[in-house]
Amino acid sequence: MTDTRPPKIRIRDLHKSFGAKKVLDGITLDVPQGTSFVIIGGSGSGKSVLLRCILGLIVPDSGSIEIDGENILTASTKRREALRSEIGMLFQNGALFDSLPVWENVTFGLLARKRLKRSDARTHAGTILAQVGLDPSVGELYPSELSGGMQKRVGLARAIAATPDILFFDEPTTGLDPIMGAVIDGLIVDCVKKLGSTAIAITHDMASAQRIGDEAAMLYKGRLIWQGPATSLMNSGNPMVDQFTHGRREGPIGMELRK
Repeated sequence: MTDTRPPKIRIRDLHKSFGAKKVLDGITLDVPQGTSFVIIGGSGSGKSVLLRCILGLIVPDSGSIEIDGENILTASTKRREALRSEIGMLFQNGALFDSLPVWENVTFGLLARKRLKRSDARTHAGTILAQVGLDPSVGELYPSELSGGMQKRVGLARAIAATPDILFFDEPTTGLDPIMGAVIDGLIVDCVKKLGSTAIAITHDMASAQRIGDEAAMLYKGRLIWQGPATSLMNSGNPMVDQFTHGRREGPIGMELRK
C-alpha cells in the first residue's frame, strides 16, 4: 500500500544570504517520517544554517519549510513554538548549563514548558539517563564533573527527554575518540528507533554518518549536489562526494582562499 502521508519535513527552494554571501541556494529536500537522515558537507557549505532555519533560529530569505504538511514559516508565533517543542536537539558542544546539576539539565525543557513538576524531575531524569547508559546517580553531578563522552550522553538524554517527534544532531561525535563515537552513535540509533522519531544529523564523520543514517545528502556551496542511501556514501559515483568522503586532496573540490 502506498504511503500518502506528506514527508515529516519538506523543504522547497530555500534561500538564505548574509550580506553578499549566499549560504543556502535553492535547497529542496524531503525527509520521510521515521527516517534517519544525514547531511554532510565541508565547513561553510550551509549545513548548520539549514538546521537553524528548520529550528526557527534563522529566518530564510525565501522558500518553505513544512513539518507534517504545515509551513512553519507562515504559521503563527504560538504555533511555531508548539512545533519547535516537538524537536529535540543534541548540540555539538553539549551546550549544558554549567550552573545546573545534570538532572536539571536533562529536564530543563520540560520544566520550562511546565510539562513536568519539579518534584518529579529528578526521578524522570534518572529514567532518561538510564536510557543513555548512565546511572541515575549521575543526575546529582555538575557538567564540569563529567567526561566528554558523559557530557554527550547527558546532551542526548536532554534531547530525548520530551519524547520528541523530530531529533537533530549537530556533529554528535566531534571531540570523541573512535570507540566513544561508536558508542554515542549506537545510543542515537537505539533512541531514534525506540521513539519512532524522524532524525536529521549533520556530520563530518563518515563512519558516524553510515552508522546512524538511512539516507544521506551532501551540500556544496549551499546547494544539494547528491542524495542517496547512507550505505552509498563511500561509493556514490559523484566525484565531489567521493573526494569528500575519502578525504582526497585532488578532485573537483578545490581549496578556496578566504578574503
